[in-house]
Amino acid sequence: MASKGLHTLNIFLIISIASILYGVQLPIRTETKKSLGYPKDSLLNFTELTNEYGYDSQEHTIVTEDGYILTMFRIVKGKNCIGRNREPPVILMHGLLQSSDSWLDAGPNAGLAYLIADACFDLWVGNCRGNYYSRRHVSLNPDTDNQFWQFSVDEIGYYDIPAMVDYVLDNTGAENVNYVGFSQGAGTFFIMCSERPGYCEKANMLIALAPAARQTNTRSVLYRFLMGTVYNIEGFLKKTGVGEMLPKGSFGQEFLAFFCHLNSLTGRMCNMGQSLLDAFHPGSVSGETTRVLYGHFPAGTSVHNMARYGQSMKRRDFAKFDYGKDHNLKLYGSEEPPKYNLSAVSVPVVTLYGRNDGLVDVKDVKWLMRKLPNVVEELEVEDHLWTHLDVTYSQFTSTMIFPKIHEHLQSNSNN
Repeated sequence: MASKGLHTLNIFLIISIASILYGVQLPIRTETKKSLGYPKDSLLNFTELTNEYGYDSQEHTIVTEDGYILTMFRIVKGKNCIGRNREPPVILMHGLLQSSDSWLDAGPNAGLAYLIADACFDLWVGNCRGNYYSRRHVSLNPDTDNQFWQFSVDEIGYYDIPAMVDYVLDNTGAENVNYVGFSQGAGTFFIMCSERPGYCEKANMLIALAPAARQTNTRSVLYRFLMGTVYNIEGFLKKTGVGEMLPKGSFGQEFLAFFCHLNSLTGRMCNMGQSLLDAFHPGSVSGETTRVLYGHFPAGTSVHNMARYGQSMKRRDFAKFDYGKDHNLKLYGSEEPPKYNLSAVSVPVVTLYGRNDGLVDVKDVKWLMRKLPNVVEELEVEDHLWTHLDVTYSQFTSTMIFPKIHEHLQSNSNN
């Protein structure tokens, strides 16, 4: 079985590299996918998925200060919510190469978006620049203007997260938000607090799920190889005009969506591939979720963002991108990239992490928690096999992590 999983990953690497280098796009028509027996949920977008299960959702458009057009979704009320929604509103933010759909892929009994909405919270689900929901700009064309793709978590934290916070506050009339961020979604919140004075005060609290800041101790060999390779060849890709990586509709994404739904064997092979990328947790991600999630994942990002993660594994701090001494001097006024001021994260922080996380190692989480001034609770998930991708895709989120999320959201709500 392990050799079959490895073979799947080899295929995935080859087609992914082809997608990057040659911009291969192979979007398959929805009608064709239906005729081939793709899972229905894998073909639906956020509002279609929530409506399918009886949840009322809205689509909102946000424009950042630097012109990126982001999509945010609001679940107005959970299907199983009895009574009024609690205040303040909750922002839920995805991780690298994901979208808002990742919070739905595990279904209404396990997807965190459903669970939070059912607990009567006014839920807003974000999408950072570059994924398929936020692949627009007021003046740049992502298909022809490589400048569109010159961003990483540095810009997402500086522009996208503040724009979402302001939009939610303006549209709800609330004084602050509760923020739940997974991996990159938590790391970019730290960047916002460091770089945008006053924005931490707009959050009532932060629940950081496997937060990604520095990644010095990342254990996944495959993840290190992928990110390190992109980091090493970023200059070449830039010269050839390649700025986007693993978008929805690319050959890589379409291949995975097709292959993983074929039968139970290919589904298990795809599940094995996830384990090799992250860590092994047999039975945590159901076969149905595996077949569904590849209709929405990978959701796309920039080559520069992937290179940023490759660089973060070579550092022992959490700092801005290192462009080299000369460029750093021009951009930052110093030869070394500035470190992010984690002491500026004044908001109360709760963190949940897994001992078996192959991407965000426990040692890096503990390093991060020591840097933050207001850590309320630091909790290792009870299941010792809990991995990084379990946060969004496990069938056990309702028992493993949601009770603690619910406890802190409830204690930081007004009703």
